[in-house]
Amino acid sequence: MTTYLFPENPGRSAVKICGITTGNQASAIIDLGAGALGINFWPKSKRYIALADALPWLLDLAGTVPRVAVTVNATDDELLAIHESGGIDFIQLHGDETPHRVRSLTRQGLPVFKAMGVKDRAMLQSAADYDSPTLLLDAYAPTEYGGSGETMDWSLGAEAVKRWPERQVILAGGLTVGNVAEAIQQVRPAGVDVASGVEKCPGVKDLDAVKAFIEAASAPY
Repeated sequence: MTTYLFPENPGRSAVKICGITTGNQASAIIDLGAGALGINFWPKSKRYIALADALPWLLDLAGTVPRVAVTVNATDDELLAIHESGGIDFIQLHGDETPHRVRSLTRQGLPVFKAMGVKDRAMLQSAADYDSPTLLLDAYAPTEYGGSGETMDWSLGAEAVKRWPERQVILAGGLTVGNVAEAIQQVRPAGVDVASGVEKCPGVKDLDAVKAFIEAASAPY
């Protein structure tokens, strides 16, 4: 099963807005041109929302843009429940999942892809072991699983794009309206992911910032 998050669009980066907590904001962000939505189901996240609370509006968004469940070290049963809910199209594994675990979940028919924090070339090398056609690269934050606002080393992202042309590399970590265009020109990813960079406070997006971010990310590379 090929798990590409975005339709292939050479020369342009799609935008995933992550950490959405309300249906009204989700709909508005889609209207602004986002290519995917991230919903955080990790209870320790500042942007956490329970599946049961998000499901009514997630179901209403079916067929719009990919709806991505952000998970951290969730059990197989939890991941299966998310998948079978009908409210999610992809599951982002943002924890300590091993390559074996990712392969096992894929064989079970779950639409998973790996997200990982990288701080150096050795950590990037470990991504080669994952059977994950979509790969999200984030800043390394040893005490957090994404959403830290830290910026990753873009040269590592650019290396990943060149090394794995068959993969969709998504760049995350510290992206803002002010730096996303430069990041895209350097890395040339299939997509970019932002949470804290377009927020009024955790889980509440600044829609003007979202609009400006998507516009800044729209230039071809």
